[in-house]
Amino acid sequence: MNARTELTRNQTLVLDILGKAEAPLGAYTILERLREEGFRAPLQVYRALDKLQEFGLVHRLESLNAFVACSHPHAHSHAHERALIAFAICKACGRVEEFADEVIEARLGDWAATSGFRPENTVIEIRGLCRQCAS
Repeated sequence: MNARTELTRNQTLVLDILGKAEAPLGAYTILERLREEGFRAPLQVYRALDKLQEFGLVHRLESLNAFVACSHPHAHSHAHERALIAFAICKACGRVEEFADEVIEARLGDWAATSGFRPENTVIEIRGLCRQCAS
């Protein structure tokens, strides 16, 4: 199933804005950028974002209360079907790098199994400086 072909006009516009963004965007910033396209209410953006997250095309960064386009939207074996997804967030330039780590995922899985905890999803956000900003 190709989620991209099932997107509504609003979902496509929101995804395109996020795909072109240099840094994560909040819902109200997305709304402002899409006013000329007929967006008038935050609910329009939130509905689109909810569906895009459901399709695995967009991620919400909890610490920033902002959204990024998925770096691997066509890799369904990627983190969307995994228990762990991680983001490295540069506090200087705002760049976000998405990655998965099998070792961390396995260790968290072992802990959950021994403790009886049932995780539904795990998002790790690492804040610091990217290579360019750190040099």
